[in-house]
Amino acid sequence: MDKKLIFMDVDGTLCDMSGQVPKSAKEAIKLARNNGHLVFICTGRSKPEITEDIESIGFDGMICAGGGYIEINSEILMHKKMPKEYVLKLIEYFESHNIAYYIESNDGLFGSKNCKDTILRQVTKGLVRNSKEYEEAKEEIKWFNEVIDEYKDKEINYSNVNKISFISNGYPYEKVYERFSNELEIYHNTVPQFGQDSGEVGIKGINKCTAIEFVINHLARNKENTLAYGDGENDLEMFRAVNYGVAMENAKPALIKIADEVTYDASNDGIYFSFKKNNLI
Repeated sequence: MDKKLIFMDVDGTLCDMSGQVPKSAKEAIKLARNNGHLVFICTGRSKPEITEDIESIGFDGMICAGGGYIEINSEILMHKKMPKEYVLKLIEYFESHNIAYYIESNDGLFGSKNCKDTILRQVTKGLVRNSKEYEEAKEEIKWFNEVIDEYKDKEINYSNVNKISFISNGYPYEKVYERFSNELEIYHNTVPQFGQDSGEVGIKGINKCTAIEFVINHLARNKENTLAYGDGENDLEMFRAVNYGVAMENAKPALIKIADEVTYDASNDGIYFSFKKNNLI
């Protein structure tokens, strides 16, 4: 059997909606690698957001920052950074419209003053304060807040930014898109819990597709032996870069439409079942 390259989105794919990686997914990845297949993270998260729980699973490499950072066997092969002028433009725009945001850099994750409060309001929307559901929602973002807090006193190097994400606060996503889409890549609602007007802003021409193509060429492999797993809008490019795309059942309709297969969501062992179905394990 030809050995495969498997590219795995994180949020909503590898991780369930609470941000946890199911044991079945960890086992599937371990077994697939033992069978000689190569498994890569392919995520919008920047390197500091790859928690120990994820990294300890064991991967052959990672594509982070929506394609702007590529690492194989701990060797950095690519790191594209957003021009400082665009970073400052975005910050000025977001702050002038009271839009919460966080700067994603390999130096750390840096939240705006209203970032944590805005995220808390979004993930607990419609829940009774101090109820079990409310506390569970707070627990789901605990890891993210810990990353933000870890870097809160560190000076930001605006020349070393991968991308910037923003959170719903009532300001229409479409206006952000209209303002910056000619200069930058804008993705809608990549973290569903952050609201319908949330999104992320990256470097024009850099995405999961370009990164996967780089990895395939670097490893001198054929596209026919590639698979990808995803759920979001920014996974559309990922599916176009591989031979076989698997959408989670919680995926965006546009992704399901172009998928070769739809599997169960992460919490229902979707990764394990699909790996088994495709004879990876």
